[in-house]
Amino acid sequence: MKKLVVLGAGYGGMRVLHRLLPNQLPSDIEIVLVDRAPYHSLKTEFYALAAGTISDHHVRVTFPEHERLSVKYGEVSKVEMDEKVVHFEDGSTLSFDDLIIGLGCEDKYHDIPGAEEYTYSIQTINKSRKAYQALNDLPANKVVAIVGGGLSGVEIASELRESRPDLTIKLFDRGNIILSSFPERLSKYVQNWFETHGVEVVNGSNITRVEENTLYNHDEPVHCDVIVWTAGIQPNKVVRELDVEKDGQGRVVLTKQHNIPGHENIYVVGDCASLPHAPSAQLAEGQAEQIVQVLLKRWNGEAPPEEFPAIKLKGVLGSLGRKHGFGLVNERPLTGRVARLLKSGILWMYKYHNG
Repeated sequence: MKKLVVLGAGYGGMRVLHRLLPNQLPSDIEIVLVDRAPYHSLKTEFYALAAGTISDHHVRVTFPEHERLSVKYGEVSKVEMDEKVVHFEDGSTLSFDDLIIGLGCEDKYHDIPGAEEYTYSIQTINKSRKAYQALNDLPANKVVAIVGGGLSGVEIASELRESRPDLTIKLFDRGNIILSSFPERLSKYVQNWFETHGVEVVNGSNITRVEENTLYNHDEPVHCDVIVWTAGIQPNKVVRELDVEKDGQGRVVLTKQHNIPGHENIYVVGDCASLPHAPSAQLAEGQAEQIVQVLLKRWNGEAPPEEFPAIKLKGVLGSLGRKHGFGLVNERPLTGRVARLLKSGILWMYKYHNG
């Protein structure tokens, strides 16, 4: 039996499993899935978990079951590519014939002193739980700062406004307007929503230092009872330590077949892969579809496709509480209730299909 090891039950890893199981997995291949938790977590919904508008079980999806799929729980510490061995924090190891690295991303703190120590994160389900505890334990009229005006920062700020209308919420963003990567119409819509709903948006901010209950914007102290960090991501530490070619964001440069050059049996999927688009669940799933095609060809002794068509992304959707939203669908801007309903429908379909 040959062994395919999948590191991480994220969107890419889960798509690989669902495409191979139950009927496409060759009879001489077994799969070992590696993850910290005994379920797939809907990372795109962690903002709502942290804000307290959904419960923990809403962001969990069970793993598929198959006689040749096993699960190893643990924290990966190192991958030895030439030796074909994965090392774990507890000292155990796992050998592989083929490997898919889908370990996801971590917060990037941009070397800002105190940022990692004194802020909360929504990058993992455990960290989101801790953020929920801190945010929802706050007494009335306390101040919450959210650093980063991208999609995650916007969603948690709006969701927290709905969950805890008694709190003062400040959203700090470096740009002149939030969601600067979106069309101006959408950015203005979201910024106006915040102004209407009493969320203070601090544009043109520059966080230079963070201390307990204090962040420094342009070196000026701002008191905050809880600080949530959503101001950037970077690949998982295990991937950052791999001795391979990476792009300017630290993501692994791959061949057109999504494997590491010189290592035909090692693939990288999702947030750690250098791809033409910004990391997203859609992108990871599209890449996983192509990796499965490569694996099936190679397992059958055939040459994989020389190249693939560009991964097409349908768009991106964000929520502003339970009733409003925004997004781009097929490059068409959407705002209001339609965008929010569309996002809810896509989430329901994902859980129904994968659960």
